[in-house]
Amino acid sequence: MAPKSCGFLVLFKPTTIQGAYLPNYRRDAPQVNQSSIFPNDILSAAFDRFMWNAMNSTFVPWKFYPRGTGPSVPQPVKNVSDIIRQCIQHIIIEETATSLPRNSTIDIDESYSLSISANGSVWISVASTNGAIYALHTLEQLFYASPDGSVYTPYVPVYIQDSPVYQHRGLNIDISRNYISSDHVTRTINAMSFNKFNRLHLHATDSQSWPLEVPALPDLAAKGTYRNSSIWSVADLERVQSHGISRGVQVFLEIDSPGHTAAIAYAYPDLIAAFNEQPWVSYGNESPSGQLKLNDSAVTTFMDTLYGDLLPRVSPYSDYFHTGGDELNANVYSLDPGIKSNTSDIIQPYFQSFIDHIHALVRAKNLTPIVWEETLLIWNISLPTNFTIIQTWKTSSVAEIVALGYNVIFGDSAHWYLDCGYGAFIDPSPTNPQSPIVPPYLDWCSPMNNWRQIYSYDPRVNISTEDQKLLLGGEIQIWGELTDPANLDGKIWPRAAAAAEVLWSGPKGPDGVNEGVTRRLAEMRERLVDFGFAASMVQMEWCLQNQGGCTQ
Repeated sequence: MAPKSCGFLVLFKPTTIQGAYLPNYRRDAPQVNQSSIFPNDILSAAFDRFMWNAMNSTFVPWKFYPRGTGPSVPQPVKNVSDIIRQCIQHIIIEETATSLPRNSTIDIDESYSLSISANGSVWISVASTNGAIYALHTLEQLFYASPDGSVYTPYVPVYIQDSPVYQHRGLNIDISRNYISSDHVTRTINAMSFNKFNRLHLHATDSQSWPLEVPALPDLAAKGTYRNSSIWSVADLERVQSHGISRGVQVFLEIDSPGHTAAIAYAYPDLIAAFNEQPWVSYGNESPSGQLKLNDSAVTTFMDTLYGDLLPRVSPYSDYFHTGGDELNANVYSLDPGIKSNTSDIIQPYFQSFIDHIHALVRAKNLTPIVWEETLLIWNISLPTNFTIIQTWKTSSVAEIVALGYNVIFGDSAHWYLDCGYGAFIDPSPTNPQSPIVPPYLDWCSPMNNWRQIYSYDPRVNISTEDQKLLLGGEIQIWGELTDPANLDGKIWPRAAAAAEVLWSGPKGPDGVNEGVTRRLAEMRERLVDFGFAASMVQMEWCLQNQGGCTQ
């Protein structure tokens, strides 16, 4: 006997299974504008996606039950008295505070509470649109598909009160070393939102390629990208930014400079010193070598034009602009006619002037500049503590930087680099008998950071409770040397989900790694696979079916 349809949800409790069932609400694709940046549209679209995803889920959690058992299938009943029905007339989402402007997520209250009562009422209370998005994702994750095709939750009644530990919960994607299309990025944003990430850092350009269209400098992408079909158009970037806002994910750009800029030479060779100089290892971390000149008025004009084009386009969607500043090679400036030295003391004032100039442009658009840690720690660049964020990638740097009073985005390479452990991209040279590229051909940051290593990361080590307030959050990072659309899913997911839990619920350290985390992450992986993501394995099926059987 099927329950009658009288609302969004139906409580359906035959003796074989307890919980709430979803009726056939709608099985056509959502029609609301899925990338609108206006709060009412965002909330309507989020609810529509919840219903669509829940009703079309095929995730039957059989792997999480002992062999030969599994979720019970509702059996036909003869007597209406054998069924307890309770229809839910509505899902109420109550917003208790006024949302901030659509582009701002600084200090936004992302908390939510969610309840499903015993009589079938669903209440969601939030203080922001982002909180509503996360609440609906949590509600969706309470539901499963049954082998008979129905959709149910065993969690009735339930009350959840939830809020994030860190305000910055991000993923950094390199879209330049190998071309990653805007379609692949918007798809990744969907999975990010489902895991309660709220920042996407686009490392948009690098030495090898400039894929980003800049209408004020049309040759940059036309000549700097690998091929004409590998360009992010103005429309592509805007679509990704608005899609992010609609999913509670703020998208911000990194234009790395003055290092990592060799690709500019394909369009504007006079701006770059030591382009593709050999041996390249003396002039850069990767080939081709080349960096922006630091004592050349043409470079200043170029940066004015570049930022004059980009900043007005990104500022409606973001609070930040990342200016890079990492891995600056001093030897390059011995070949720069305006400097002719590789001495740090001589280079530093020019670097300081460069940073002062571009950061003034960023702040003029009410954006906060982000820089990599070397800018501060290696080059001793003077940066205002209240108007600069430092991003770290080394284990020891976090404590040192917060001690100086700076806000920090953490994510060290020994834990949160997703590209480590896949081998070197550099071949041994046939003319170099002393080549360091030897078996087993490891990359610089091997081994791979598996999900347990990612989950065990605790950036608070050696940091006082007071200084921990300067930890804005973190980013897990996927660099692009050996990453392209074909392996993007499997490199990011589900390992990034482990970082997402750390950022939302707080770090637990190595002591927090346990079978419960394994099972949660394995379930998240199954849901991502159900969405069409080629997410990598978390645990062997036997271990999931035999809880406690794979511990030691």
